[in-house]
Formats: sequence, structure tokens, C-alpha cells
Amino acid sequence: MGKLAYVAFFLLALMLIPFNAQAANSTTTTTSSAIAPITPIAPISQQAGIPVLTVQNAGNGQNWSVSLQVVALMTVLSLLPAVLLMMTSFTRIIIVLSFLRQALSTQSTPPNQVLLGLALFLTLFVMSPVLNRAYEDGVKPYMDHQISAEAAIPAAAAPFKHFMLNQTRDADLQLFTHLAKEQPYASKDDVPFRVAMPAFITSELKTAFQMGFLLFIPFLVIDVVVASVLMSMGMAMVSPSIISLPFKIMLFVMVDGWSLLVGTLAGSFYT
Repeated sequence: MGKLAYVAFFLLALMLIPFNAQAANSTTTTTSSAIAPITPIAPISQQAGIPVLTVQNAGNGQNWSVSLQVVALMTVLSLLPAVLLMMTSFTRIIIVLSFLRQALSTQSTPPNQVLLGLALFLTLFVMSPVLNRAYEDGVKPYMDHQISAEAAIPAAAAPFKHFMLNQTRDADLQLFTHLAKEQPYASKDDVPFRVAMPAFITSELKTAFQMGFLLFIPFLVIDVVVASVLMSMGMAMVSPSIISLPFKIMLFVMVDGWSLLVGTLAGSFYT
């Protein structure tokens, strides 16, 4: 699973790089091992874009075209939701925003599209240093033909693993290390992806629920106060949520809740 995570991220990162049309036209594909490979128009080292993939067959190197590589990259895109959930800050952010909507007792405000958009852009803001480092360390050198794919994949994935382990609790890391029947690791660099990913997502869920609990407290107090007042006035048939909703919104606006919440979420990844 560790190798799969390396390949999935690196191929997804390559999708962000625009393909060069000249490179696509200057490479050829081999349809059968019985047919002799066609010599490329220009040397690989002089072509821009993704290097042509060379496969050894019976001692002869065969070049697969960029088009075939694009098909493979599009296939790997199916892993994007899992990568988004397991390797970034998206999980914590979207869960806390969902708790906020429930605490305010607004079932569809903000709508799902707004919450997802805010979570995605906030995730991009938090993860931008990690993305930049992964591009500079792994993707760009590979695109410039300075390193091989075998060296570029772990170099591009290392910033993500470092980010995940910095947000992972030691207890969760020890739990999955024990479940994997591994010995305690000497350093975080030795932790494989198959252990780091579930430990990270478990820690993110716990952190998100803790933040959601703290977020619920002030709004819960308002609900209790409104319910007590209605009961004392003999208005037990009136739903407390209808009366408390304007007070919740007023409190959230008065304390500049959106700036406070978004700032807390973003800052929680840098502490």
C-alpha cells in the first residue's frame, strides 16, 4: 500500500503539469512486441513535458507514447477522493464546518456546495507549502530529466508524509504500528505510508470532534436558556430552536464567527 500511495500521488501531481503538444507529437507507440520500435523524432532529453516511458522487452527498449501515459494518469485520478481525504487537511475542516451548521440549527444554510468550496480552498491554503515543496523536490526535477521516476516518487511524497505525521498523535501511530505487527520506528522517516495514513486520518477525526464539541457549547447554552424561558412561560408547544435561531446567528455574527473559525482551523495545522 505504501508503494501504491507513492505512485498515486506522483501521478496525480504530474497531472497538474501541462503537456507539451510537440512532445506528444514527437513520440511514437509500439503496438506489438513483434514489431520493431520506431525511432523517436527527437532525443528524449530534448523533449519538453513528461519523459517518454521506456519498457524493456526481450532486450530491446520500447517507447510508450505520451498518449498512453495520459490514459494511465486519467485512471489514477479515480484515487483522488481517497488521496484528498487521507493526505490533506480536508477531513478536519469539512467535519468542523458540518458541526457548525448543526450547532446553528440551520439544516441547509450554508448549502453543501458552499461548505465544500470553503473546505477545498482552505485545504489548498493550508497545503500550499506542502504542494510547493513536493513539486520542487520531486515533480520539477523529474520533468527536467534531472532524476528518475524511482527517485522522484518518494521525493514528492515525503512532504506529505511529514505533514501527516506532524498532525498524528503518538497513541494513534503506536496503535497502527502494533496492528501492522511492526517494531517501533526509530524516526518518523522510517514510518511507511500504510501506517501513516490510517494513523493520520484517525487523529484528524478525533481532533475534528474535539473542535466540534467546543463549538457546540455556546450554542447549546442558548438552546437551554431559551427552552427554560419557554417552559416557565407555559409555551411548551413552541419549538425552542425557532426562538433560539436568531440569537445564535446574532451571537455568531457579533463575535465575527467566520473569521474566528476559519483562522482557528488554519492555525491548528501550524501549532
